[in-house]
Amino acid sequence: MAEPRVGSAPYLLNRAGGPLAGQPLGIAHRGLPRNGEENTLLAFEHAVGLGYAYLELDIRTTADGHVVVFHDEDLDALTDARGRVGEKTLAEIRRITAGGEPLVTLDELFHRAALAWPRARFNIDIKDAGGAEPLARLIHRYRFEGRVLVTSFSDERRAACVAEYERLSGRRSLAQSPGMGLVAAFVLAGPLGLSSALRGRLEGVVAFQVPERHWGIPVVTRGFVRRAHALGIQVHVWTVNERERMERLLGLGVDGIVTDAGDTLADVLAERGAWPQSTGTTAA
Repeated sequence: MAEPRVGSAPYLLNRAGGPLAGQPLGIAHRGLPRNGEENTLLAFEHAVGLGYAYLELDIRTTADGHVVVFHDEDLDALTDARGRVGEKTLAEIRRITAGGEPLVTLDELFHRAALAWPRARFNIDIKDAGGAEPLARLIHRYRFEGRVLVTSFSDERRAACVAEYERLSGRRSLAQSPGMGLVAAFVLAGPLGLSSALRGRLEGVVAFQVPERHWGIPVVTRGFVRRAHALGIQVHVWTVNERERMERLLGLGVDGIVTDAGDTLADVLAERGAWPQSTGTTAA
């Protein structure tokens, strides 16, 4: 029998009583591209087809205020165009491809999920300040508050999204993961026995989504996982592509792994009876 997982947020399908209760989560990094088409609809469809319910993605805003699923500030490295996303209109973005695939707006991705992916969960990293409030509006419009986790390296962006969602809905119910500043404070507080003193700053946080190491300093240790769990917070680790690391981290008790190596993680989780995760008709 799988061990119980901490947390009760609807976003966490592995919560007690959830359809993936007790299972570690597989999280598809930028939708598991095969030929450079990261963060495109094809990449996300590939991930869902492999059994992934959790889709990690990044958002940026266009010059005319539309939210596009894209990681880099500049288009140069990942697409057939040059310049910054924030300097392009949506009409211009429509003519750009990544790995031969068109870029996708968050609205289009949510629409696809509403029609065809009832279990899909979205781990959304806000890459610029302009994306915070439009993200909140899209979550509210699609009623995806239980299907989205909001994160950013900037806690200010994350807070802006949550505040706008609260204004629209009257509820403070968005799942969140904090930026590295707050994570660093949690890491430093641990040896001093002060982790619980940060509880007030962790309102709404359901998961620490962290690298195994940051600037050469270990982040994910057995003690870190234990202290997070004591506060009811899951630990999801990015970006892990090697089987040995996956197995070691799962042995530490982490609750989710973000990967580019979709087949490898699927195999590791299948051996633990935790795969596939995208199948099923319930979104709860």
